Amino acid sequence: MILVLYVLLVGMLIPLKPGIVRVAPETAQTGQTVLLKFYGYNTSYTRSQAAETRVWLEYDSLNAIAGRDLRILNDTTLEAIFDFPATLPRKSPSVQLNAILDQAFDGVSLLPGALQLSRSADTVSAATNAGWNQHPVGQLHIVKNFTYPYRNVIYESIRNTYFHVPMWFALMFLFIASVGYSVLYLRDPKPDYDRKAAAFAEVGLWFGFMGLVTGMLWAHYAWGKAWSNDIKQLMTAVALLIYLAYFILRNSFDEVEKGARLSAVYNIFAFATIIPLLYIVPRLFASLHPGATGSPAFGSQDLDNTMRAVFYPAIIGFSLLGFWMAQLRVRYQRLADKAIGLD
Repeated sequence: MILVLYVLLVGMLIPLKPGIVRVAPETAQTGQTVLLKFYGYNTSYTRSQAAETRVWLEYDSLNAIAGRDLRILNDTTLEAIFDFPATLPRKSPSVQLNAILDQAFDGVSLLPGALQLSRSADTVSAATNAGWNQHPVGQLHIVKNFTYPYRNVIYESIRNTYFHVPMWFALMFLFIASVGYSVLYLRDPKPDYDRKAAAFAEVGLWFGFMGLVTGMLWAHYAWGKAWSNDIKQLMTAVALLIYLAYFILRNSFDEVEKGARLSAVYNIFAFATIIPLLYIVPRLFASLHPGATGSPAFGSQDLDNTMRAVFYPAIIGFSLLGFWMAQLRVRYQRLADKAIGLD
């Protein structure tokens, strides 16, 4: 409970790093001079002087354009003028430029694909680096503090990492314990083994439903709707239905021992489907969910040391909470069986 309380308090109260929400306008053409406004999130632009603030639009690691005549309007808005070169470094009709903002107080902020720069019809299609590599990105301020990564699209919902993901870790640990007791029951049919197998599966299923619900809430903010028939969502629903059938099977027999034996066998096969359904099949198809084809899982910047300080205790805390709940369920079932003369 201490670990869970720690996760709830620290996970919800620690702020996100400063970031860039958007750049306006979002499109431009080569050869133009454009005034761009940068809109920040959790930023304090006014705490740094305009001379200490630098902005770039980056094409790649070697080519970037620096903004000039920068003005800080308020804590979350500043503007700068960009003189776009007459052509692009490579022969392409348009490119997506990354916005980079550097300040002494806030540190570095990045917005990938902030502006689409199109090749003007008045320019030739030749590629040149003229005007691009005159202001390289460098000497950035790295601010080290206890804050969570700022990521566009998910924003504050990145905190759900401390709840949604640990639910699935707890589910796996509980299902492993459940199938272990099912194997023990088949070898030595003690009633307590069957009680523990059912209790761990029951609590594991509850954590699975909580994981699905927290995932739907996350999908609502990140993907636009709670249920989009994503392969990960579909396979998760199938896996939970398979385990739900385990409890239907247990209650389908009048003979307790016969139901326990068949349920133990079913539990083993049900567990064998979890790994393919949750971790193998979703990786074979394109998915919006991290960890699938075309959607990488958390990288070093998505799950940094600050998040690990909460994420790992969350896994331990919710897993221990699940085992404690299962033990309470076992103790209750022992008393219930004794009351009706089954033990």
